[in-house]
Amino acid sequence: MWRGCRRLLWDRSVPAWFPRLPSAAAGSGPAGPCGRRAYAPPGERKRFYQNVSISQGEGGFEINLDHRKLKTPQAKLFSVPSEALAIAVATEWDSQKDTIKFYTMHLTTLCNTALDNPTQRNKAQLIRAAVKFLETDTLCYRVEEPPALAELQKNEWDPVVDWAEKRYNVTIGSSTSILGPSIPASTKETFISHLASYNMWALQGIEFVITQLKSLILSMGLIDRHITVEKAVLLSRLEEEYQIRRWGKVEWAHDYDLCELRARTAAGTLFVHLCSESSTVKHKLLQD
Repeated sequence: MWRGCRRLLWDRSVPAWFPRLPSAAAGSGPAGPCGRRAYAPPGERKRFYQNVSISQGEGGFEINLDHRKLKTPQAKLFSVPSEALAIAVATEWDSQKDTIKFYTMHLTTLCNTALDNPTQRNKAQLIRAAVKFLETDTLCYRVEEPPALAELQKNEWDPVVDWAEKRYNVTIGSSTSILGPSIPASTKETFISHLASYNMWALQGIEFVITQLKSLILSMGLIDRHITVEKAVLLSRLEEEYQIRRWGKVEWAHDYDLCELRARTAAGTLFVHLCSESSTVKHKLLQD
């Protein structure tokens, strides 16, 4: 029970910043972080364009809806650093049918967040926010009862924690206390140093993945390609899946939540890879 409460307390997510559509003003919603107002676009809108294309500008690659340039909620030109990312975003727009479903366009949302930086955080602040999740990492909190769940956590989570400790040469551990394990300062410094090797765009994606999985450990295992999206999501929902197997699931609701979590996690991971230089990614993978 207390673990469920803990998750609610730490259920932070990247603000849902959607694009300013050509010839349409973006609305505004409730006050966001630091008193800034967060955009609250409609969940759906009738598709108003026929063709989607990309073009290279001075600052990067741009998205064209017919002959109009896509812009961010702050009216900045929507320009991304790589052609691969531009193609992925364009695919999101092109895949919309008669209705534009903004809530399915996770890559577009992440790009807008990186371009507008609505919370006005710098690189150091993004890194500190990511590392802070170690203090409440899902994989570090264990139960003693029921024994079957405790054994399941040990069998499924311990191998990932062991991998992370060896991969980064750190000590993490786990605890059954509500206060969680005591994470050494040296461990946090190591993760801070590792995350500093990513650029600002990639860090936005990393934080997004972490907030989906509620775990820095799972997120780094996923980004380092140690585990798959399906495996990472399953491990992040281990307790929920245990309860579902024991008590059954709500028809459609659990399946919808699972698919949505997989989609967001996959999009965030893809965003990180597309925002990272190929040589940097290759170097990280060869460090094992």
